[in-house]
Amino acid sequence: MTDRMGESRVEPRWEYAGVWRRFTAIIADLVLLSCVFFPVTRIVKGTWVMSARDHDWVGGWFVSDPLCMAFLALMFLYFVLLEGLTGRTPGKWVLQLRVVSTDGGRPGLTKALLRNVLRVVDNLPAVGILGAILIVTSPDGARFGDRVAGTRVVCSQSDAT
Repeated sequence: MTDRMGESRVEPRWEYAGVWRRFTAIIADLVLLSCVFFPVTRIVKGTWVMSARDHDWVGGWFVSDPLCMAFLALMFLYFVLLEGLTGRTPGKWVLQLRVVSTDGGRPGLTKALLRNVLRVVDNLPAVGILGAILIVTSPDGARFGDRVAGTRVVCSQSDAT
C-alpha cells in the first residue's frame, strides 16, 4: 500500500504502538542491559556505579572512560541488531511490540541503524519531547527516526505473521 507521495505504508491491519507502551519497552531493555553493565563495572572497577571521577570534559565534549563507552556501543548494537534482524528487543517482546518496515516486513539492519541513530535526535533535551509528540499526534505513531527510516512500531498480537 502506498500513500499519495508514493511512500509505502504499513497495512492498516496493524495497531500502532502508543507512547507509554513504547516507553515501557525501552525501560525494560535498559533494565536488562543494566543487569549486565553494573556487575561488569563491579568486577572491572571494584564499584557498582561509575563515579564523577571517571568522566572528563575535553574541548567542551563529555568524554567517558572506556568501560562506559564500551557499554554505550553495546547498547547501540543491541537495539540495531535485534530490531534489524528480528524486529524486536526483549523489552518489545514482553510488551508485545514489533518494529516493522513500512511495507510490513522486518526492518533490516540499514533501517534499524538509521532509526537508532536518529533516536539520539528524538531524545535531545531541546527537542526530546518531539519524539513523544510525533508518536501521540501522528496516525501511525511514528517518531522522527521511524519516519526517516521507514519503520513503525506495531502491536504484535494483532500481527498475523
